[in-house]
Amino acid sequence: MRTLPSYLKKYFWEVDFNKLDLSKFRVYILKRLMEYGDGKAISWLKKEFSIKEIKKVLIEARGFSPRSANFWRLVVGLGPQKVLCLQKPYIAIRKRFWID
Repeated sequence: MRTLPSYLKKYFWEVDFNKLDLSKFRVYILKRLMEYGDGKAISWLKKEFSIKEIKKVLIEARGFSPRSANFWRLVVGLGPQKVLCLQKPYIAIRKRFWID
């Protein structure tokens, strides 16, 4: 089992951190840190995950805020049309439920 550094525990409040296996839950861990991570978490993320993995999550996932999605798409060089959660249908749904 590949464990996470203890300083990342604060980002995984709803799960048993000690059972969070990096090999099994890569996408979940990546999404959570991309959305909420601080500088230290992002430094670790950049060492652990490839640009290809980050791009794949951005293209396929809907759980990002527009602010985080825009930041990460610029970091990895994706156009806004490639990022699922920046598409008009998703943004319209999000506005019904979230205040940004």
